[in-house]
Amino acid sequence: MPAATIDTPALLEGLSEAALIASEWRVLSANAAAQTLLGGELEGAPLDAVISHPAALEALERCGSDDDEEVELTGLDGTRRAWLMRTARLADGTCLVRFVDRSEARAAEQMRVDFVANASHELRTPLSTLIGYAETLREQADEIDPNTRERFLAIVHDEARRMQRVVEDLISLSRIEAEKFTAPTDAVALEPLIDHTIESATRIADERGSALVREVADGLPRIGADRSQILQLLDNLVENALRYGEPGTPVTVSAYVEGTMVHLSVRDEGEGIAPDHIARVTERFYRVDTGRSRSLGGTGLGLAIVKHIVERHRGRLNIESELGKGTCVHVFLPVAVS
Repeated sequence: MPAATIDTPALLEGLSEAALIASEWRVLSANAAAQTLLGGELEGAPLDAVISHPAALEALERCGSDDDEEVELTGLDGTRRAWLMRTARLADGTCLVRFVDRSEARAAEQMRVDFVANASHELRTPLSTLIGYAETLREQADEIDPNTRERFLAIVHDEARRMQRVVEDLISLSRIEAEKFTAPTDAVALEPLIDHTIESATRIADERGSALVREVADGLPRIGADRSQILQLLDNLVENALRYGEPGTPVTVSAYVEGTMVHLSVRDEGEGIAPDHIARVTERFYRVDTGRSRSLGGTGLGLAIVKHIVERHRGRLNIESELGKGTCVHVFLPVAVS
């Protein structure tokens, strides 16, 4: 019985990544993805004419060996995308070359690195202040007058509370992310949670001279939710609105049914957010105005927590803002299944 022949072009096209087969430093066959990546018609072309990356060419020179190889590449296609080139020697002596796009994995790793760096910075700054004032209080206790001592102690207390808020938000974010694959199923009444949040925020609202306006539709259906997380979401949104809204202007909390979702929104009348910042304000530690955010007590994690809570609840988050007029955060949460 004659040996079956392999349809090499069809085999390459069946691969999800860019791939080609080479022999004697020339391309024998390439799939459409490889042609898009490396540019144009590749069949018969010398390898160094279609691949200009030095590390890739060095690995391809070794493709005749028995060992498969993986090489990480950047700039392969003239962009900043990251690629993993895998080479394998086939039974007929030709070389199979595959290019796996690693850009998303690299971006995720960079996000992790940035997150650790940002978290370290957020904790290091107040910690340095704490150490400085504590050393002064300890070493110069007899020389410091009572008023100065009280001022220093107040600073130590405020910086310790700031660190506590960052740590608590980091723990919350970690817990929410750990639960994100499990959608909440409890039928939770949203209206009492809105009332609780408004009552809790009354003191801050009074200090800023801002009215808390409640616009909740009658007969609001229950939502499929984790009660404590929705309460945290509401607290973060209302506190943010009070923090960044102009003193003396209202903060409006609205809720009504929209199709199969409950549409919750929190609106302030503040400086607003520029369009190029809106897409990033839900990133961890991202701040539009770093100095103002820290002076107002923000941790840079509030909207990141809101985003992850909405995602866990299989909902949708939308932020609208206009410079000089204010910001409205819209949250859509699924109605509980009866």
